[in-house]
Amino acid sequence: MTFEFFPIALKRSLRAAALALAIGAGFALSVGLSGPGGKAVAANDGFSDGQKDQIESIIKAYLLKNPELMLEVQRVLDQKQEAARQEALRRIRPQVDPAGLNPCDLVIEAATENEQVKVRIYGQVCPHLNPEAVLATNTSSISITRLAAATDRPERFIGIHFMNPVPVMQLVELIRGIATADATFESAKAFVTMLGKTIAVSEDF
Repeated sequence: MTFEFFPIALKRSLRAAALALAIGAGFALSVGLSGPGGKAVAANDGFSDGQKDQIESIIKAYLLKNPELMLEVQRVLDQKQEAARQEALRRIRPQVDPAGLNPCDLVIEAATENEQVKVRIYGQVCPHLNPEAVLATNTSSISITRLAAATDRPERFIGIHFMNPVPVMQLVELIRGIATADATFESAKAFVTMLGKTIAVSEDF
């Protein structure tokens, strides 16, 4: 996180701080927290909890008295959200040809809860996956061991069950089959952790 100092009038300092908070940047204020004419400088560990609370209260009070700044902050947040949405869309690459999955290190099947449908998909997909790729299923009700047996890589097969609705629910189940390798489990765990989700390890049946 980058922290900057704004050696400017209080009003402009508060405005800059509010916008900095909105965009996730660090900030500093010349608001006299250290006595008359003093400056409080933000840094990674530069403020005590009491000072942080005081600064937050000052900024909130200032925003309440300045609705036009609240609108500006909201515009900044909206722009951030739209930029994040566009970036997410840019990363999605639809594939209709299973051969297009060859570069993937992890492929997650999320078809309907029908074992025959899933097995048919594995038959179409597996010949095109690279030998080291992990194949996962999002199933919540079908045996991972049985599904893995229908693939060419039971040791690299695992259940990764995202709870619905996925953007809201934090919990993700990891389910090992009888043949799932430790390395496969660790790869799946690292992937879920990278997403910021909470892992629950469940038993196959």
